[in-house]
Amino acid sequence: MAEYSRFLEGSQQAFAKPRGPAEWLHLDLPLLLPVIMLMAVGLTVLFSASGEDWDTVIRQARNFAVGWLVLLITAQVRIDTIRRWSGVLYALALSLLFLVLLFGVGAKGAQRWLSLGFMRFQPSEIMKIAMPLLVAAWVVRYSLPPRVGVTAVALLIIAVPSIVIALQPDLGTAILVAASGAVVVFMAGISWWQISAGVIAAIAAIWPAWLFLLRDYQKQRILTLFDPEADRLGAGWNIIQSKTAIGSGGWSGKGWLQGTQSQLDFLPESQTDFVIAVLAEEWGFRGVILLLALYSAVVARGFWISLTAQTSYGRLLASAITLTFCVYVIVNMGMVAGLLPVVGVPLPFISFGGTAIVTLMLGFGILTAISTEKRMIAQ
Repeated sequence: MAEYSRFLEGSQQAFAKPRGPAEWLHLDLPLLLPVIMLMAVGLTVLFSASGEDWDTVIRQARNFAVGWLVLLITAQVRIDTIRRWSGVLYALALSLLFLVLLFGVGAKGAQRWLSLGFMRFQPSEIMKIAMPLLVAAWVVRYSLPPRVGVTAVALLIIAVPSIVIALQPDLGTAILVAASGAVVVFMAGISWWQISAGVIAAIAAIWPAWLFLLRDYQKQRILTLFDPEADRLGAGWNIIQSKTAIGSGGWSGKGWLQGTQSQLDFLPESQTDFVIAVLAEEWGFRGVILLLALYSAVVARGFWISLTAQTSYGRLLASAITLTFCVYVIVNMGMVAGLLPVVGVPLPFISFGGTAIVTLMLGFGILTAISTEKRMIAQ
């Protein structure tokens, strides 16, 4: 009788109402705490990278606030609801991408933004989330691993917006959008012969893409990767200055607000694409290690959410969001270190940006919804 009473008590506790604000709001603290610390680091580094401009820091803090609002709202939505609306979000994002080609706002030789008068945003950032949402919803409609026909349709879903984004031109974002969808297809368990065929097709597409898709400045960026010294004052300038900043930081760095490359404006795009070079120069290698530790905590929690997800859709979606986030970090750091071509990929939560931050927080809101799905079912 005593054991039965203990069983009833444990059952009542399992189905009890949330006991704290985090549970009540369906938040995943192990995921969000390192995100908060990354935001704090981002604001600190941005203050130095912007030349101690409080206006830039306040604008970024405002972007973070909007991102948190989006996350809180998304965390309350059930995963099956997200799945049902994935096609609508994809269609909306694709329509906005076509509008960019027709009415987009240009800057620095690219036409990537839509202007609403009081603000402008980058629709390709929305596609980074819409893509895995729809691809995952498509493949789980059928038995896993997906058959050839299902995989072919998934690749078509990936290809159309990726090509449109590449035409803006925005090769870096196009690659990331394609990667976010390809990760879902890979995690769905496609056969090795399909993977091999995809790799062969990608290799075969390199030469046509070089001839007909890439602009001259994009080709120059790729060539500069192999020999940045060939054009020290032109295409090689960014890489040379960023590597100089990283190397001069050493182990402990020069100190906050003391970086010469960034403070004297030798380092280009120090607030956005090359912000990690500012951190490395002022905080040193130990600062970079701290940043990587925070990123690793986010990625580890994301994979744990994927492993414990209640549905195949949740598992695929959590894996895609986590791996895509990991790709952002790798591509940006590899680009700044001279290991990858300069493709204009921001560093998550550290680089200045509005649409990118909101999109990231939307993705983490979906991750949070997946992580709390089991508790919501129990309630």
